[in-house]
Amino acid sequence: MRAVTHPPSDQLDLSLILDALSDPIRRRIVIRLAACDEAVCSSFAEFAPKTNLSYHFTRLREAGLIRVRPEGTQRFISLRLSDLEIRFPGLLGSIIKAAGQE
Repeated sequence: MRAVTHPPSDQLDLSLILDALSDPIRRRIVIRLAACDEAVCSSFAEFAPKTNLSYHFTRLREAGLIRVRPEGTQRFISLRLSDLEIRFPGLLGSIIKAAGQE
């Protein structure tokens, strides 16, 4: 299995984060992750087909919004809440609140 890379906390870019969150499917993924600590990729199957989800997870990971933890054949996804809060205080909470009102 290929190694999963994540951008360092100090290199999180606001433009990449906002661009990643511009897609409604990716916002729904983030909202669901905000409600739990961690979830397996397959738990988002109702959002899009598997190949599309892989693309969305990649965009969210590359923007620094999620952390992917491979374990066996599964991949566990979690939000990088503390990293995002340190770099951009209040940003993710505001976006989640606004997205939940859509």
